[in-house]
Amino acid sequence: MRSLRFLLSRRWALFALAVVVVAWGTWWLGQWQFHRLHDRKADNRIVETNEIRSADPIDDVLTVGMGAAKDDEWRLVTVTGTYDTAHTITWRYRSDDDGAPGVDVVVPLVTDAGNAVVVDRGFLQTDADDKRPDVPAPPSGRVTITGYVRVDGSGSSTRVDDLSTRALSSRTVGAAIGTPVYGGWLALHSEDPKPAQALEPMSLPDLGNGPHFFYGLQWWFFGILAVFGFFYLLYDEWRTGKGDELAADRRRAKQDRSNARAAKSSRKQAVREAYKAAYEKERAGRD
Repeated sequence: MRSLRFLLSRRWALFALAVVVVAWGTWWLGQWQFHRLHDRKADNRIVETNEIRSADPIDDVLTVGMGAAKDDEWRLVTVTGTYDTAHTITWRYRSDDDGAPGVDVVVPLVTDAGNAVVVDRGFLQTDADDKRPDVPAPPSGRVTITGYVRVDGSGSSTRVDDLSTRALSSRTVGAAIGTPVYGGWLALHSEDPKPAQALEPMSLPDLGNGPHFFYGLQWWFFGILAVFGFFYLLYDEWRTGKGDELAADRRRAKQDRSNARAAKSSRKQAVREAYKAAYEKERAGRD
């Protein structure tokens, strides 16, 4: 009966450790994808609930100086005020649904109370990343708008420099224009009165579940494949006796090295004995 002692070799110990690491890593990556799927479904439920609700006054949903709640994202609100066109902000590095490059035009809307709400009026296609493109004017005078609530961006990309930004946050916009602002911002849905030239409105989010489920299964399949491969190679080596042959080869190689060292030592000893004999003979001749 063939032995499994080859599993105690360094080669198989390192192989087993590598398989354990791969299996654990693929399991973790699969779990991560399924967690992302769970979060995606939760976000979709929020959007599905909010986008069919009737529009509410902005003060019922947003608060000056406080961020918008995640559960209120894509909820419709209405607000009346006057566009502060002097503080029009360009949101750079944007693209439309077809991938065309451009910018989003962001204009604060100042209410009668003196507070502002950050309004993304829509997308404007440009030939290059122009920080200050010519943009169509919004309606003048008092305007009533309806827009979707969006949560503020975060990080250094929200910094507003020369009325230009790479991500949108009411906090940095408020600091740049020097006006108290409602937390969050609005993606424009409609304006009354209508502008002479409208911009391309922001699209509603895709409510699909994305590829996370299949990515999770894919990672788990890789882990199972690694474990299966380990046991298949183990069985193959046990069945063919390759492990015993490799062990025998290692023993022969070790014995050959030992014999070579012994032979080398023997030759050195013979040389020393020859020198000693010659020395003794020479000494006896002198005496």
